Amino acid sequence: MVQASMDGILLGILFALIAYGMALQWGVMNIINIAQGELVIMGGYIAYFMYLSGIHPAFGIIVSPIVMYCVGWGMYKLVINKVVDKDLFTSILATFGISILAQQLMNFAFGADVVVAQSDFGTTMLFNDMVTIPNAKLFSGAVCVISAFILVIYMRKSKLGRAIRATAQNARAAKILGVDTEKVYAATFGINAALCGIAGACVAITFTLHPYTGLPYTVRSFMIVIIAGLGNLPAVAISGMGLGIFEEWADYLLGTEFRIAAVFSLLVLILVYRRFKLSRKREYLK
Repeated sequence: MVQASMDGILLGILFALIAYGMALQWGVMNIINIAQGELVIMGGYIAYFMYLSGIHPAFGIIVSPIVMYCVGWGMYKLVINKVVDKDLFTSILATFGISILAQQLMNFAFGADVVVAQSDFGTTMLFNDMVTIPNAKLFSGAVCVISAFILVIYMRKSKLGRAIRATAQNARAAKILGVDTEKVYAATFGINAALCGIAGACVAITFTLHPYTGLPYTVRSFMIVIIAGLGNLPAVAISGMGLGIFEEWADYLLGTEFRIAAVFSLLVLILVYRRFKLSRKREYLK
């Protein structure tokens, strides 16, 4: 259980970074991005391509967010800007289409084989060699924490960060006061894609990549945002680590074949509980 808990915490830190990107663009643009997991896998394939080119995949944490920011910006200009003012269902359909297209493109470019970028970071042994932690997981956890802190500082100190926070509070008022909301939306979606790129590079050196494994990352980030709420980074971090521990315990107790099933079952329970809670609030208002 100690092994599962430590693996879960490190895994949850990775989930939290992906979820923070989703919470950021959801809070600012009111869009649920079904293609969130595909952005992560695309970022991972960038690191894997570097590995195939003879470059250590760890450098993907620098290259991948830059490339993915441009990809996110392009997605916004081509598709997302047309659904920003629409209802959530429209954004779900649009990003679901992006998800399918991204899967097919990755399958065409890299094939359907399961791949991993070997980092050769070694393993750390703890508690008289009873607990083993791959150093790649420690590296990924540290990268995600540093990335989250850098983003928080950027959002508080930079001009664009203040514009993003103002737009999230009241887009119409921000536009009246001179904020270019179109630029803010594009930058927000680009930042979300960049965070996915960092997470994807960490996934490439820690776990495995496959063109059709993006959906579980989307579901995990959606669950974390639902639990933590929008714009609450500490709650996102705690929820992410809690989900990681739950997933590792489910793997240990139920078996690997039930791991994803446990995650989806937890999502159903959370949605049912949320609906029950909202219905109780409506009854009180009456």
